[in-house]
Amino acid sequence: MLNVFVPGATGLDRLAIKAGEPLPDNALWLDLYQPSVQEEQQVEHCLGIEVPSRDEMREIESSNRLYEENGALHMTATLVTKLDADQAVSTQVTFILAGTRLVTSRYADPLPFVRFTAFVQTHPGACASASQLLAGLLEAIVNRIADVLEKIGSDAEAISARVFVRRRVRPHDFRLELEQIGQGGELVSKARESLVSLSRLLAFLDQSTDTKLPQESRASLRTVSRDVVALSDHATFLGDKVQFLLDATLGMVTIDQNNILKIFSVVAVFMLPPSLIGAFYGMNFAYIPWLHERWGVWAALGMMAVSAAIPFTYFKRKGWL
Repeated sequence: MLNVFVPGATGLDRLAIKAGEPLPDNALWLDLYQPSVQEEQQVEHCLGIEVPSRDEMREIESSNRLYEENGALHMTATLVTKLDADQAVSTQVTFILAGTRLVTSRYADPLPFVRFTAFVQTHPGACASASQLLAGLLEAIVNRIADVLEKIGSDAEAISARVFVRRRVRPHDFRLELEQIGQGGELVSKARESLVSLSRLLAFLDQSTDTKLPQESRASLRTVSRDVVALSDHATFLGDKVQFLLDATLGMVTIDQNNILKIFSVVAVFMLPPSLIGAFYGMNFAYIPWLHERWGVWAALGMMAVSAAIPFTYFKRKGWL
């Protein structure tokens, strides 16, 4: 689908252009969402550029992601999407700054694009030029990553409170905590990947377009670059915290397993003397003490109880129970 944004009275007006239709001369932003071959060729013919294919967008070499061709800047970044689902997904988005127009090519619909699209339709000051659109879009992406890291930090605090709380009933099933820690670690990993990708993009943009970008856009991009650096440090901190929670949770699981094994060991020690006495009186010898006495069975049971109570009392005083 090809969405074309043109300046309007209150911001950018969104036009849905079909394949084969001419593009407006005043088009400021061309958004290719899951584009067809005809739509890609239409944009390429109009602007004299080459839109990277989906396979080309997935390549990780800097020369294939960040380059200048025919006066247009081609920049591909990795973004994280589907954060509200059980499994977040990394996707690639290409930004092409071609003169006075911005072209974006994507095969997913990240939330920053949805929010920024609605924002520029009611704020004309944010869409005065293609460079301002690019800066605003990158800022929206960084703000979304910041929201993700904030959520990870909040979840980590909640997990920490559950892992380290003193419980009267043990053992505790840490399966839920382990699942949440795994999801948090995966989100941190994808967020850091996005931040590294954005950092490379911003560095390339700063080095390649010092004379092409307006001063206002350069200032906005520098602010976004500082935010990326700060979020990268925070993501590193969260990654260390998630790893600490994982180690602590696995340690708690080991402690609970040891406690269970200790209980079985203690019970075996308790039952050993009574079992020995019972085995003695179960032997088929002609003479066994108290074998023919009426109170013999009660004496044997009493010895069994005393033999179990003695190690129990000893373990209790030692604090092993």
